[in-house]
Amino acid sequence: METKEIKNKVRKEQQLMTGAQAVVHSLIAEGVDLMFGYPGGAIMPVYDALYDVQDSLTHVLTRHEQGATHAAQGYARATGKVGVCIATSGPGATNLITGIADAQIDSTPMVCITGQVASHLLGTDAFQETDVIGISMPVTKWNFQVTRAEEIPMAIAKAFYIARTGKPGPVLVDITKDAQFGEVAFNYVPFKGMRSYVPTPALEMDSLTKAAALINTAKKPFILFGQGVVLSGAEEEFKTFIEKTGIPSAWTILGLSALNSDHYLNVGMLGMHGNYAPNKMTNECDVLIAIGMRFDDRVTGDLSRYATQAKVVHLEIDPAEIDKNVKTDVAVLGDAKETLEELTKIVDQREHAEWLAEFRALEQEEIDTVINEELSPKSDVMTMGEVIHQINEVSDQKNIFVTDVGQHQMIACRYAKFKQSRSMITSGGLGTMGFCLPAAIGAKMGMPNSQVIGIIGDGGFQMTIQELGTIFQCKTAVKIVVLNNEFLGMVRQWQELFFDKRYASTEMVNPDFQTIVKGYGIATKKVIERADLESSVKEMLAHDGSYFLEVMVGKENNVFPMVPTGASVSEIRLK
Repeated sequence: METKEIKNKVRKEQQLMTGAQAVVHSLIAEGVDLMFGYPGGAIMPVYDALYDVQDSLTHVLTRHEQGATHAAQGYARATGKVGVCIATSGPGATNLITGIADAQIDSTPMVCITGQVASHLLGTDAFQETDVIGISMPVTKWNFQVTRAEEIPMAIAKAFYIARTGKPGPVLVDITKDAQFGEVAFNYVPFKGMRSYVPTPALEMDSLTKAAALINTAKKPFILFGQGVVLSGAEEEFKTFIEKTGIPSAWTILGLSALNSDHYLNVGMLGMHGNYAPNKMTNECDVLIAIGMRFDDRVTGDLSRYATQAKVVHLEIDPAEIDKNVKTDVAVLGDAKETLEELTKIVDQREHAEWLAEFRALEQEEIDTVINEELSPKSDVMTMGEVIHQINEVSDQKNIFVTDVGQHQMIACRYAKFKQSRSMITSGGLGTMGFCLPAAIGAKMGMPNSQVIGIIGDGGFQMTIQELGTIFQCKTAVKIVVLNNEFLGMVRQWQELFFDKRYASTEMVNPDFQTIVKGYGIATKKVIERADLESSVKEMLAHDGSYFLEVMVGKENNVFPMVPTGASVSEIRLK
């Protein structure tokens, strides 16, 4: 028997394996069946180990490491599972940072694995050595560098536990090359917890009682809900709670789709380009109930003039978010699913018909002034809103929308209709252009039986346009809609409104997208005339495979309503 065969026999009998094989088998033990990445020298042993488990663990070769992170994000957001991506050391690792930062601020569970130079070379400025632990520390929930093979199973188990529990987020495990080549007696034990980390605070009945007292006596209560409802799987508990209390409810863009668009208590979107009524009524309510949201600046506007008249109840899993931006009268710490279930038991059955009617009156003002013009424009120039409206009209409204960042993002959030949760995936807190195309790939691969539609601007599309190659190679049946206004639209809007129309470096001279897309073997069509829009959308949705639809929209159309930066939410402008 040859030496290699003897070693393999002993390794099998003693359950010995290389560190690289331990990485792969740890992922499989965690239930991972799909991951995204890009190979290189320092991570090559792990890729070699992946070769032997292709039936159990699929690796998707993206065209850039940033694309791998966004694809992992899209997968995680669509499925509720932990997204996984992998890259080599140096530039491979640093190319992950934007996606990791995006996942951190949007609470997306993700495990990133990077290769690193051999441990004896650490700190020597070796080829492709970068201190990714130091670089990623501010934008990860946890990170760890592995220098010995025997550390690998526990490090990965701990990574998955931290990524998915409590307030989710990204973690990074950096593995030196010698640790990947080293040998370990493999024994994977799922991580159960540690003393220094309490992912979910214990429920305090006293806080629930105080919150219920405020809610039961409120005359004009108002609910703001965010992604915490989705992350905790509390959609049904939330719906039960609002229907019992009769409270009007508005969403952040990451909370979008937690409540059906047509629910009678759904009063629209909060924030800078949100709906008129919920922004105005924030400064009219007497009790403000925040559920799984963090009062970011795009929601609050000028904090000194934000809901100063209201008592504030905040349901939140992360103690760091309490009183961070808005002073809370009653904080209810805990997982939203559990807290809402308990809170619903002790609140009164109520209706707030007159208060809800005030929202509807303001909503009608917005319909008359903004929405009718956006969805049924009088000019010959197509709007972004009518494209989204057309998708609503010809589909079953069970699509998963993925957006990039800009005017089209706000328009999609405002006008897309949803009947199920986890059906809007967007970059919220970081606002990452280039997010959509790879995130849509990840979402489609995670939910292959769902219609996944990416809504992108011409600027953001070109930031990760290379991921068309991933679609081509993997035959991913994602639908891509580029709303082309030949501008960096949102920046241009601000230049028009606040910088005297000085359009500095925002006009785009674009290539022929149709020719590029055809080169990747993707079905494609360009819509210039409104008369062709409906049939083209139908063709796209019916097509069996990937499809690229480019729609030429108004170059200088603006997104309204708008809360100017630094203004109060009460100062929201309809035009």
